[in-house]
Amino acid sequence: MSGALFPRFEPPSRLLMAPGPSMVNQRVLDAMRRPVIGHMDPETNRMLDEINAMLRDVFRTSNELTFPVSGTGTAGMECALENVLEPGDVALVLISGAFAERMAEIAARCRAEVVAVTAGRGWGEPVSAEQVEHALALHPNAKAVCAVHAETSTGLRQPLEDIGALCRDRGPLFVVDAVASLGGIELETDGWGIDVCYSGSQKCLSAPPSLAPITFSERAVRARTERVERPRSFYFDVLPIAKYMGSERRYHHTAPISSLYALHEALRIVLEEGMEARWKRHQEIGAEMLAALEERGFRPFPPEGYRCPQVVCVELPEGMSDQPARGRLLGEFGIEVAGGLGELAGKVWRVGLMGESCDRENVKTLLTAMDQVLP
Repeated sequence: MSGALFPRFEPPSRLLMAPGPSMVNQRVLDAMRRPVIGHMDPETNRMLDEINAMLRDVFRTSNELTFPVSGTGTAGMECALENVLEPGDVALVLISGAFAERMAEIAARCRAEVVAVTAGRGWGEPVSAEQVEHALALHPNAKAVCAVHAETSTGLRQPLEDIGALCRDRGPLFVVDAVASLGGIELETDGWGIDVCYSGSQKCLSAPPSLAPITFSERAVRARTERVERPRSFYFDVLPIAKYMGSERRYHHTAPISSLYALHEALRIVLEEGMEARWKRHQEIGAEMLAALEERGFRPFPPEGYRCPQVVCVELPEGMSDQPARGRLLGEFGIEVAGGLGELAGKVWRVGLMGESCDRENVKTLLTAMDQVLP
């Protein structure tokens, strides 16, 4: 069948209030319309240098090896774990939701020995530094401790600072998933002793999905250079990638140029606002959103003190059906919110207030529509 038989695809207008992708600023969309140039063009090199410098500011790190992986957040996860874990290495994974379980799955595919560290309730409850300390005492040869900072399946914010200090004291690398937190809530890569930290372009940075910013400490780079076996993945091996991103500019793969344009402009917007101001905006509007949902009978899922303001996860009111209500929001009002994953399917809603989506007018629009949909 000829493609000429199909009309041009026109996406519907949506208000994105799920935990990713987020709304995209018109400046970012305009950036993607710029002419495509080669991935080895000198101007591409200059753009990459600027992106890497801005990413260091956003990650709050001085790590030289900081760049956008060509792929989404899971590509960042694969890149992080493929480089630091060898067969037989012990990896402690803090399990608090679906994406922590994905970290454990990928670590196992690296043929590491995965040790799950869970809180009493499991999903939706943070793992304490004391639990990590106990796990390290049982596994003193652990190569890495892996944690999700903002677990989008539960809305949980996992405290990191004390765990990072433990890792520095005991020796394992600290690998952090910041897919849903970078650019939205406080994250201090160097200050918290994080060795590998990765994110996604489509969350709080508000660029389209396609890139996974990542940063490697000197300790993490040394773990890659000193390993016995090369990573199984060529695409995610940071040593040849570093030769493309660095001064050598040695060909590695064809970088997604238009996506890089978008990330460059999105990072400019982030830094124009300022990191502290951006964190404050997410905190304030997230608190307002949660309070409004509680007034309508929803109940916060994560415990108080550990809730993400940019991913508001709430249990449904008594008697409310998940899919019919979300279906009406999307079909009648063009508003997307997310239901639960895994064991939380049909039990919770997850409202995303990330980057461009974190706006009081967006909150007002969502609540007005919800008042027409809720029983």
